[in-house]
Amino acid sequence: MAGGGKMKMSTEPLTIGRVIGDVVDNFSTSMKMSVTYNMNNSAAIKHVYNGHELFPSKLTSKPRVEVLGEDMRSFFTLIMTDPDVPGPSDPYLREHLHWIVTDIPGSTDSTFGKEVVSYEMPRPKIGIHRFVFVLFKQKKRQQEVALVIGNNNNNRDKFNTRNFAAENELGLPVAALFFNCQRETAARRR
Repeated sequence: MAGGGKMKMSTEPLTIGRVIGDVVDNFSTSMKMSVTYNMNNSAAIKHVYNGHELFPSKLTSKPRVEVLGEDMRSFFTLIMTDPDVPGPSDPYLREHLHWIVTDIPGSTDSTFGKEVVSYEMPRPKIGIHRFVFVLFKQKKRQQEVALVIGNNNNNRDKFNTRNFAAENELGLPVAALFFNCQRETAARRR
């Protein structure tokens, strides 16, 4: 990185993709996060990039989310959500919660954290959905998490990332990433 100092990455793709606005408030990216899917437990790995499309049939197992930077004394909370439920033109169930992992040590990945809400694979029914990964830096480890969802999947609808962050004193995100996904036709499922 030229010039030294704190790393700052563009949030422009998040603004264009309406992640900033629909899911989180405007923030400055201060951490790097890498999200990769093991494509149906094969040797193939798929990296997630802002705005790229992934197919639901390839996303059955939870991704590996790496927190790049910081040290293991810093802890992070990861949220995966779909703000386009049931469809992008009328997302009245916004947001649908897909996954929460807390206490992820810096410079490690989500497997080192505490899975608070189990991973649910993307299953969009109408239109193109955005699936958003949001990373927050925690103030301390083993932060109690205020959850109103319980383990009932029906309660995953109408989740609110902003409210969750406020209730758990997480502040603004330090990183976010999203991909697009839509229902596959038989012809697209090769």
